Amino acid sequence: MRLKELRKQRCISQLKLAMDLHMNQNSISRYETGEREADYRTLILLANYFDVSIDYLLERTDNPKTNK
Repeated sequence: MRLKELRKQRCISQLKLAMDLHMNQNSISRYETGEREADYRTLILLANYFDVSIDYLLERTDNPKTNK
């Protein structure tokens, strides 16, 4: 998942992201390391937060706006 890359590009800490999304920092860390997989609701939250497609977030495409 591109979560860490997107977060670092925008200079957002794990704690800030977690607070903005009403999650805990440990969950963000586990998503970034691959210890945990995000559920559908969380994928939508993250994609909306970073204004990218879910496919981009999941590295299924290099185009951040569409799944084509």
